Amino acid sequence: MDKLAVVLLSGGLDSATVLAIANNSGYNCHALSFEYGQRHNLELESAKKVAETLGVAAHIVSNIDLSAWGGSALTDDIDVPKNGSREGIPITYVPARNTIFLSHALGFAEAIGARDIFIGVNAVDYSGYPDCRGEFIEAFQTMANLATKAGVQGDGFTIHAPLIEMSKVEIIKCGLELGVDYSMTQSCYDPSPEGVPCQQCDACRLRDAAFAEIN
Repeated sequence: MDKLAVVLLSGGLDSATVLAIANNSGYNCHALSFEYGQRHNLELESAKKVAETLGVAAHIVSNIDLSAWGGSALTDDIDVPKNGSREGIPITYVPARNTIFLSHALGFAEAIGARDIFIGVNAVDYSGYPDCRGEFIEAFQTMANLATKAGVQGDGFTIHAPLIEMSKVEIIKCGLELGVDYSMTQSCYDPSPEGVPCQQCDACRLRDAAFAEIN
């Protein structure tokens, strides 16, 4: 029987690396992306390219409109910070986004018989998001096994966050070893309509600094 996994695929650097890791670990990967009311759909175009290039059994793009309630610079008419200063949880945090995404991945996984879910959260270089911490991943896994038929029948789920303790440099080196072409990925919070990164937002700064260090 195939070893199935659901992989959350945003089209960014981290999620592309996670898909490569899951593929390399022998999983038959089902990628799941979201059109969630984000400022631009360039990341979805990147997700499709990554899925096609690295290879997946299936790629689903689910539509959930988080812009209906806004509350984030990524889903609302709020300027993306570009001054490099960060205190507390930044305005680019999307309320409960990873909880919502993982909940959808959990339903998808249970429906297709997968018991492994991969997500590219990172607690070392993360920008202050509470849903990128190891404590959150552990808590969600506990909830997943309490809230599902598979879980209560003893066929539980594992939430894999292989990048959780890695630096951006370590993530990129890992991906390069696994054949990830990072030119396909999109990390910028506020790219131009043509897809040119702003090079000033937190996501661009972290990405550019890591690639500069690797040279």
